[in-house]
Amino acid sequence: MSSPIVELRGVKVTYRTRTGGSVFKHGSVNALRGVDLDISVGQTVGIVGESGCGKSTLAKVIVGLQEPTGGSVLFRGKPVRGRKGRTDFGRAVSVVFQDPATALNPRMTVLNTILDPMQVHGIGTRRSREARAYELLDVVGLPPSAAAVVPAQISGGQRQRVAIARALALDPQIIVADEPTSALDVSVRAQILNLLGKLKRELGLGMVFISHDIQTVRHVSDTICVMNDGVIVERGDAEQVFDDPHDAYTRKLLGAAPSLLHA
Repeated sequence: MSSPIVELRGVKVTYRTRTGGSVFKHGSVNALRGVDLDISVGQTVGIVGESGCGKSTLAKVIVGLQEPTGGSVLFRGKPVRGRKGRTDFGRAVSVVFQDPATALNPRMTVLNTILDPMQVHGIGTRRSREARAYELLDVVGLPPSAAAVVPAQISGGQRQRVAIARALALDPQIIVADEPTSALDVSVRAQILNLLGKLKRELGLGMVFISHDIQTVRHVSDTICVMNDGVIVERGDAEQVFDDPHDAYTRKLLGAAPSLLHA
């Protein structure tokens, strides 16, 4: 396996809270409590756990939207520092959010949505950016005519394909998919999962797939990390985690309702 692109070492995130109805009293919530994680190209790491376990906070840390309060995040073996470091990190690590209806600007056409990250990073000319945008529409299975519409004019599954195209615009090495199918109809979930798997194979991407559904995580992941209360309580390849789970929480997840993936 290649060297990790992103490494988390002992990452902690603590949120301050107000308690007792007074602005003068503060408490804290430990969302992450010492997480270690390696993410390499060509590998899908599945993060699974129930709501509140810390997995979405972990996603934000991985993509640079949440600063750890402890531990470190390394990019290609080094801490992310300075404007250039953050820019390079932002180009290499991209994200697909849970709900495309809120993740996409409702006033922007699909074409401008895909062009936006390339414009922000100053990549290419207008002509080359547009050519790249139409290429990405084809990659995610959308026709060229989709470029002219706004999100409200297409289905939820099509919107998520647009979000995936936008995530690919900067040629990232890692994509973090945070519950990318939970807001979609059952009938299109498998299509989006298959698309993500196809992109991973064809583009050699690394992927972090986050879900509360351990069956869905099994479908797409090489390695599975089970989270509970801000800690990874079990990790291993998908076969090992399913056939020989070591942690009681993992066994609880496996005994929960079956996935809707094949419903």
